[in-house]
Amino acid sequence: MFNAIMVIFPYKYEQTWVFDDERVGLVKEPFVSGIPQMIDVLVQDIPLAENGFRLLFSSNPFPGYQAELSWLKEEYGGNWYIWETKDMEGWLCPALFKYFTETPPKIYCKAEII
Repeated sequence: MFNAIMVIFPYKYEQTWVFDDERVGLVKEPFVSGIPQMIDVLVQDIPLAENGFRLLFSSNPFPGYQAELSWLKEEYGGNWYIWETKDMEGWLCPALFKYFTETPPKIYCKAEII
């Protein structure tokens, strides 16, 4: 059974956004291919976000979400999403399936200060 809203705690490591989630076996899992730039926009008002912030995400909208990512296509076992209001695209690697049993058509996100 998956939670409706999940949480990870990204931080900067060697100039890119990464996160640890020992519960699902991920350590310093990097965000790549457009996702770091999306995170930069999400955290622009969070002081010292590079030291860590809370990232809430869900396949369903929730109060206060900042970004709605829409599925574009599958590639290399991962999935491309678009943040239409910001005209940004990014690829989420197969680690996505540590949180979702199938590719979500939409992902809603919110960054918060810890």
